[in-house]
Amino acid sequence: MFDQERFIAECKAAVAEGHPAVREVVARAVADPGSVLARLGEPSRAGIYPIFRDEKLTILNLVWGPSMSLMPHDHRMWAVIGIYTGREDNIFWRRRPDGRVEAAGARSCSVGDTLPMGPDIVHSVLNPIPRLTGALHVYGGDFFKQDRSEWDPETLTERPYDTEKARRLFEESNRGVG
Repeated sequence: MFDQERFIAECKAAVAEGHPAVREVVARAVADPGSVLARLGEPSRAGIYPIFRDEKLTILNLVWGPSMSLMPHDHRMWAVIGIYTGREDNIFWRRRPDGRVEAAGARSCSVGDTLPMGPDIVHSVLNPIPRLTGALHVYGGDFFKQDRSEWDPETLTERPYDTEKARRLFEESNRGVG
């Protein structure tokens, strides 16, 4: 059974061991997606819902809206994503010398899957299904204080990450919910 406080404690302890150890904690949690749903509740709105945050670790319950997509972006810290309901498709991007990015790979994640990402990864995200997708996102630092980049979805040129624009995208995706 997913216990949120135990999950936080296990993630905090695993940070000292490194990114692979955190992946194992997240994998154990989403291996029983029903218990994560029982504790966090069935997602009802897209959004970024903090569970825990300090300078070494951020844990989010991230809920993607139906058919929502998010432009290429980086985190500048490692991350582990664990899907507990729905599906998340990631495109991975390679930086080019001209400041743009080009597609370099992709991965679809379904319920029970985990996706570890290193600190230099650039990815874009799509919820390819017509309902909400919920995932535990664990980051190796303070996700909200880290300077990051995003890439224009049309020109693929780099610019500073716009947190408010990202929040608006989540809110706009709620128009199709319920």
